[in-house]
Amino acid sequence: MKFGEKLKTLRLERNLSQKALADLSGITVRTIQNYETTDMLPKRRDTYDMLARALGVDVVELLNEDEEFILNAGEQYGSRGERQARAILDQVGALYAGGDLSEEDMDAFNRALQEAYWEAKAINQKFTPKKYRKPKAE
Repeated sequence: MKFGEKLKTLRLERNLSQKALADLSGITVRTIQNYETTDMLPKRRDTYDMLARALGVDVVELLNEDEEFILNAGEQYGSRGERQARAILDQVGALYAGGDLSEEDMDAFNRALQEAYWEAKAINQKFTPKKYRKPKAE
């Protein structure tokens, strides 16, 4: 289930209007409408946290593995990392179109690709000149 569908389902289960959710979360009604009706995702992790608190759920319920991968890539490598992660997932999604892979096989393939991304980034970090490296967050 996509993020927007999850958000709408959880909101309706709690008998909240979009306006009520906006008031509880501190996010604009227009943004909530965009999340529910388009493929738009929050750009920052704290937005997921605010929505989860307002809905009374754990943030994990709002995220799927792909969204978490994109967020983590963005947090570690900035907008470029987020774009790369999104491009990987978009291209992989195109591979699945019209295919016969089971949901489990697609999930396993996505996880393997995401692990390969992190390993490639770690290896690449070793070859980046020190003056261009970002300090690791601890």
